[in-house]
Amino acid sequence: MRVGIGYDSHRFESGRPLVLGGVRIPEHAGLKGHSDGDAVAHALIDALLGAAALGSIGHHFPDTDSRWEGADSMRLLSAAVRLIEERDYQVINADITIITESPRIAPWVEHMAEGIAEHLHIARSCISIKGKTNEGLGWIGRGEGLAVMAVTLLDQFGDMDTPHASIRTGG
Repeated sequence: MRVGIGYDSHRFESGRPLVLGGVRIPEHAGLKGHSDGDAVAHALIDALLGAAALGSIGHHFPDTDSRWEGADSMRLLSAAVRLIEERDYQVINADITIITESPRIAPWVEHMAEGIAEHLHIARSCISIKGKTNEGLGWIGRGEGLAVMAVTLLDQFGDMDTPHASIRTGG
């Protein structure tokens, strides 16, 4: 078993759509970034790559490469999952915390979790997403942007004697 931790933060930028965990959240400034700015996907990618000792999102999808300009970050997430699966790892679970004063995260959690579970090839029940505020402190507390932390657990495909072997099938 291998654990990975990911982090990402972005400033809000008006005129861009807000996308978190592959879900477009209406009536809110988006996140500044080279791709679509989806900080949830970015933190999750870093957690996955870190758990598999494959480097970082910047190594595989550098912001200096025009191929990734405006890219759908969920597509990048799928590419990261392929990288770990090529090395015989499977995702066991993901725990994601979104730190922001606004928007409220709770209304979007289920939709985000369903899409993320599909991209990770695991059951919805293996995804945890929660929103937290920064209690008005710092740049997040002033509403200038948001941050995301993600933790993932990976295991080898062949290790089917473990109690979590049925997770991939939702059983």
